[in-house]
Amino acid sequence: MVVKVVSKNFDIPNSHTLEVARANGRYSTIDKLFSMTPDEVTDQVVKSGLRGKGGGGAHCGPKWQLMPKGDPRPAYLIVNGDESEPGTFKDRQIFQYDPHLLIEGIICSSYAINAHDAYIYIRGEYKFFIDRLNAAIKEAYDAGIIGEKIMGKHDYRMDITVHRGGGAYICGEKSALIESLEGKRGHPRLKPHGKECEWFFDNPATVNNVETIATVPFIVENGYEAYTAYGTPSSPGTMLFAMSGPVKNPGIYELAFGNKMIDVINTLGGGMLEGKKLKAVIPGGSSCPILTAEEVEKAVLDYESMWDIGSTLGTGGMMIIPEDVSMVDVAKNLIEFYHHESCGQCTPCREGTGWIDKILKKIVEGKGEEADLNTILDVCETMNGKTICVFAPAVKDIIKSIVEKFRDEFVAEFKK
Repeated sequence: MVVKVVSKNFDIPNSHTLEVARANGRYSTIDKLFSMTPDEVTDQVVKSGLRGKGGGGAHCGPKWQLMPKGDPRPAYLIVNGDESEPGTFKDRQIFQYDPHLLIEGIICSSYAINAHDAYIYIRGEYKFFIDRLNAAIKEAYDAGIIGEKIMGKHDYRMDITVHRGGGAYICGEKSALIESLEGKRGHPRLKPHGKECEWFFDNPATVNNVETIATVPFIVENGYEAYTAYGTPSSPGTMLFAMSGPVKNPGIYELAFGNKMIDVINTLGGGMLEGKKLKAVIPGGSSCPILTAEEVEKAVLDYESMWDIGSTLGTGGMMIIPEDVSMVDVAKNLIEFYHHESCGQCTPCREGTGWIDKILKKIVEGKGEEADLNTILDVCETMNGKTICVFAPAVKDIIKSIVEKFRDEFVAEFKK
């Protein structure tokens, strides 16, 4: 069930060091990379069907094709390592166990979009991982792998800078990330009317998630067919799936898309801890609509199947919830987080998260009434689709799904 594309070197001792990384295949793609044109590299990524693994699932290759050709302005690659979604802890595995894979992926991706400067934006709390990544980047500079020439011989300048964020969840949204990188408040930008690249100080830029970039060397080295051999026709390839909660073997597992969720929980996760029974799963980080135990039995881990069942794959971070946990408490815990992390730019989100938080506090304290649930659902709908970014719709998805699917638990609170 487990496959090794991105995670191939994770279990090798000292795999984060340049010596061990190179002994296990890191930077082996570079000579082949420079035997190809940038368009040929992009074409391989397009044909691979590689999708963004930061939650949105957008196709990576077509995003690269949005970068303007022949533009005299410098182009930039921005790697999103903010990873602030509760239940998500996969990108840090790459920082910790194979940072040179990310550097190799940055070289490949930057060459494809004609970028000579890459920024890695990492959440501020990730100090250990930031230090490890900076150490790997220093090793790469000292060895002549990056800098004025790639590998000391390919005439292509490549500079990489790590930027430590301030710990704001909203900066995982790509336009807010860029605003923060430019030294401004991390507020999302209005979306353009048509498809276009991102803009960093008015220069063309592409933003990709850490795991997405770390997948590119496999595609360059082995060809797109090797990647599409995994997964499903619509969701090709693999993903680092996380499992947290009361299972016997929580952790990170790289899997091909298309596995049944219940099989992953029972086989790799080892099933529920003794005395625990499955109640629900939040399938891809805390903003994905919740699935009941009955829905988990039918759920398949790929983008289209999750949409069909009324949820999303997100970042693949499965949050396992047992029968003895109150869903009212789950909703209150989540809304406290989202209320705190709303950037405040849009009124429906700023006020809506606070309003729901107050109502749920009232319910938890035993002062609620059934009309409160209808108010929560009304506020969710008011938040949905009426804000600049998808923060508010994501809050609506998780809170509405919990209230609708576990309404009886909320009603029980009123009768205490």
